Amino acid sequence: MSRLQTRDEIVQHRRVALLELMQKHIRQRDLLGIVEHLTAILLSGYANDRQLKTLFNYLIHSGKALRLGKFIREVAQRVPQHKEKLMTIAERLREVGRRQGKREGRLEGVEEGQRAEAQRIAQTMLAEGMALETVLRITGLSEADIRGVTH
Repeated sequence: MSRLQTRDEIVQHRRVALLELMQKHIRQRDLLGIVEHLTAILLSGYANDRQLKTLFNYLIHSGKALRLGKFIREVAQRVPQHKEKLMTIAERLREVGRRQGKREGRLEGVEEGQRAEAQRIAQTMLAEGMALETVLRITGLSEADIRGVTH
């Protein structure tokens, strides 16, 4: 057997180069260091649209990379033929971030509301003469929480 790769093997290897690159670097928190290498692969024309979309969807859903939006914008600037697709992905990433922020904000609001209600109930219980220890046990508040309400 010859050690030389056939043309088909070389082409096949180039087609999986994008996937190999990401497999090697996917655990990195900051992907900006591979922008140049990724750009070279994309400019070579061996990565198809489906691979590109799959790659960035995976990056978005894995949620491990820092500055993913900046990474996508950097790649988009260097690879004009994919810029529109990449900017659409970046916009989707921003939307995911907005939704997550809203969800966290609502959760915080609910928790604050529950805490305020527990403090109001504790205040009423104390005003009715209940023992502090009983109020703490029933409301789940700390003594500091209750002191903050009564002062």
